[in-house]
Amino acid sequence: MPIEILPGSYCGAPPAPDLALQSWNFDPPLLLGLMLLLVVLRHERTGPVAVGVLALAFVSPLCAISVGLFSARVVHHVLLVAVAAPLLAAALPARRPSGVALPFLVSTALLWAWHLPTAYDLALRDMAVYWIMQATLLGSAVWFWRSVLSTRAGIDAVLWSLAGLMQMGALGALLTFAPVPLYAAHGLAPLAWGLTPLADQQLGGLIMWVPAMLPYAAMIALSARRGWRASGGRSVA
Repeated sequence: MPIEILPGSYCGAPPAPDLALQSWNFDPPLLLGLMLLLVVLRHERTGPVAVGVLALAFVSPLCAISVGLFSARVVHHVLLVAVAAPLLAAALPARRPSGVALPFLVSTALLWAWHLPTAYDLALRDMAVYWIMQATLLGSAVWFWRSVLSTRAGIDAVLWSLAGLMQMGALGALLTFAPVPLYAAHGLAPLAWGLTPLADQQLGGLIMWVPAMLPYAAMIALSARRGWRASGGRSVA
């Protein structure tokens, strides 16, 4: 049965389509946190861009729309783990190379776990759980991307980025081909947008399956370029 989005949900109840673009979130603690982060990262090339992506996710109408539409929630999550996270990782101070396996496993497990119906629906009903979801998704993704960026061997960075691409695509495919709607939290709101809950879920899966893989492909290209430069452009016999 569809559940009612409780008042404790961050960004409130899902807006009607005609009011969606007016549904900005000017939550003072959120704005203060973003401004402080901008101050800290203002001298880093990717820092202000990362803060801008976070503002898009949490301040723009996307935040409210994602309460109602699963496809919008997928865009929100993709912005966190595949756009803001690598930008934040690039803005952090350089670190010594470390293994990527653990960050990859943790970030992948968290991404999949938060898309389990029970955990997902709970996050949209309870504000504390909602912020735990956001913090763990973003934090683990930054850890993963930072580990990839600190890897000296270009081939390793390429392979781990490819692994990230594959797991994102697999989750997207699973959501796209699921025969029934999985999330009670999105059992009613998509109808106002002319979508069935299943069509909304399929659209979200497609977004995660195709567009969400582009940042990973960009990292693969960047890592391959770094590896080529590190080798002096020499071909390998």
